[in-house]
Amino acid sequence: MINLVKMSLQLFWIIIEDIVNLTTTALKYFPVFRQLLPNTQKKTIYYSRVKGLESISPLLKSIDETPQPILANVKGDFPKWLRGNLLRNGPGKFEFGNDRYNHLFDGMALMHQFRIDYGIITYISKFLHSDAYCINRAHDRIMVSEFGTVAMPDPCKSIFERFTSRFEILDATDNGSVNFALYKGDYYATTETNFIHKVNPHTLETEEKINLTKYIAVNGATAHPHYDPDGTTYNMGNSYGKHGTMYNIIAVPPQMSDDEETLQGAKIVCGFEPVDSLNPSYYHSFGMTKNYIIFVEQPLKINVMKILTSKLRGKSIGSSINWDPELNTIIHVANKHTGEVIPLKYYTKAFCIFHHINAFEDDGFIVFDICHFESGHFLQNLTLQNLQKDGEELDEIYNTSPKGFPRRFVLPLNICSNTLIEHNLNTLTYSSASAFRRADGKIWCESEKLYADDLLNEGGLEFPQINYAKYNTKKYTFFYGCGAGHVVMDSLIKMDLETKTFKIWKEKGYFPSEPIFVPSPDSVEEDDGVILSVVISPDQCKNSMVLVLDAKTFTEMGRAEVPAQMPFGFHGVFAKC
Repeated sequence: MINLVKMSLQLFWIIIEDIVNLTTTALKYFPVFRQLLPNTQKKTIYYSRVKGLESISPLLKSIDETPQPILANVKGDFPKWLRGNLLRNGPGKFEFGNDRYNHLFDGMALMHQFRIDYGIITYISKFLHSDAYCINRAHDRIMVSEFGTVAMPDPCKSIFERFTSRFEILDATDNGSVNFALYKGDYYATTETNFIHKVNPHTLETEEKINLTKYIAVNGATAHPHYDPDGTTYNMGNSYGKHGTMYNIIAVPPQMSDDEETLQGAKIVCGFEPVDSLNPSYYHSFGMTKNYIIFVEQPLKINVMKILTSKLRGKSIGSSINWDPELNTIIHVANKHTGEVIPLKYYTKAFCIFHHINAFEDDGFIVFDICHFESGHFLQNLTLQNLQKDGEELDEIYNTSPKGFPRRFVLPLNICSNTLIEHNLNTLTYSSASAFRRADGKIWCESEKLYADDLLNEGGLEFPQINYAKYNTKKYTFFYGCGAGHVVMDSLIKMDLETKTFKIWKEKGYFPSEPIFVPSPDSVEEDDGVILSVVISPDQCKNSMVLVLDAKTFTEMGRAEVPAQMPFGFHGVFAKC
C-alpha cells in the first residue's frame, strides 16, 4: 500500500514537471513572457580549459560491415606466441532511413575481429543480427527504442493504434553493443538489458538470442561480469517486483557435460536492497574479491516511474536518469559464497563510477580501486549532436565534462560495538584511505588518490584493465587505461600504483581503444606480456590499426594497419586460439 501511494505521488509530480517544462518552453518563444520567466539556467562548471580539439565527427558516422577478411599491413613485430582473436564491440550504424539516433549509446552493434596468427593479421566486421537491427533494417526506420532515442509510432498503423501504443511500456532493446561476456565457454554480445546474443568468435556470426529472465529473475545484467578461476561467472542485475527494486548478484556455474540449456544452473546469490526502491541507482559494473562482492550505490538515480511512462510522455530511458549530488554514495558488501549481506554499510560523499579496476582482501580489509568521477553530470554531453560539434563548441563539451581518476577505498570488515568512534580504522600502511566509525554507527570512508597531479594533463583516464587472469582479486601494482584528453580517449596509459607514476603512448590524430593485457606464456612478473589496442583516426587518409605494446616498457612493438574505417567503440576481449 505504501509503495502504491509513493508511485502515485511520483507519477503526479512527473506529470506536473512535464507540464511546467512544456509551458516554460512554449512561453520562451514570446518575448513578452520571456522577460517574466525566472532564469533557471545553472552555473556552468568547468573541469578543464582545453582549446583547439580536433573534430571526431567521422568516428561517429555509420559504416558498412567488412564480412570478408582483409589482410593487414604489419609494421614491426607481433610476438609469435600471440595467437587469437581480438574482439571489439560498439555502435556502427546511427540511422535508418530518415530516422537518426540521438545518443552515443544508441547505435546498432558492429562487432570487429582482428585475427592474429603467427604474425599474420586479418580484419573483419559484422553487424550483430539483433531483433532491433533486423526490425529497423526491414522497415528502414527506427522501430526499437534505445537509451537516448524513442521510436515513434509506426505511421502504417491506424490513428487509434498509434494512440494506444503510447500507453505501452517500452520494450527492452537487444542491441548488444557494449561488450563481450563469457558464459560457460561461449562468447555473448551484451548490453545492459536482459537480452544477450551468442556470437561465434571466429566468424562473428550471430548464433542465438538468450533472454536472461528465462533462467533467472532479473530484468537486466551488466556488460562487465567477473570470472572465478573455476569458470564461474558472476554478474549483477536488477529485479522489479511488487516489493520494489532489488540489486541482485548472479552466479552462472561452469559448463557441465550434461547441460542442455545455455545458462542452466544460474542462480541469485544475494540481493542488496536500495535506499529508495522507486529511485534505484544506475550501475555499469561492480567489484569482486576472492570472497566478497562490492556494490557502489551511487547518486546517479533511475526514476522507475519515468521509465514506465516514458513512451506515453515521448521521453527516452536516458532522460529518466538523474544525478543527485546531495545524496551520499553507499557501498554494500556481501559474501559471494554464502550470499550473506554484511550488515555494515559504508558511506562516502557523492561520486560517480562506471568502471572498477580491481579489488582484494588484506588483513581484515577490503581494498577496492575504481575510476572516480566527481559528478554524474555528463551523460547528457554524450549526445551525437554534441560529440559531432567542432571548434569552440566541441571544446565546451569536453571542458564541462567531469574527468575520471583512479582512487582507492579501504573497507574494514571487523567492526563491532566496541570499535572506536571517529578513529581511522585503516591500519594498512600502504594506503592513505581512511574509514571512521561515527557515533550514529555509520562507517564513513575517504578515498586515496592513486595518481600524481601530472595525470591531470592527460585528462584523467578510463577503460581500466589489469592482468586479469593472474591478478584479479589479488594485490597488484599495475593497471592500464585510456587517457581522456579528448571527448573520446586519445592515449594509452600504464599506471604504477606503488609510485603513482605512469607511462604513456600517444600519437597525434589517433584515438586508441581500451587496452587489453595478454600475458606472455609462462610469465612470472605481473607486467610480463603485451597490450593490444585498436587505434582509429577521423582522418580518412589514415588507416585503422591494431597496436601492440610491450606491457613492461610500454613501448611500441608493432602495428597492423587495415584500409578500413572504424567508428568509436566501447569494450572488447582477446579470445585465445
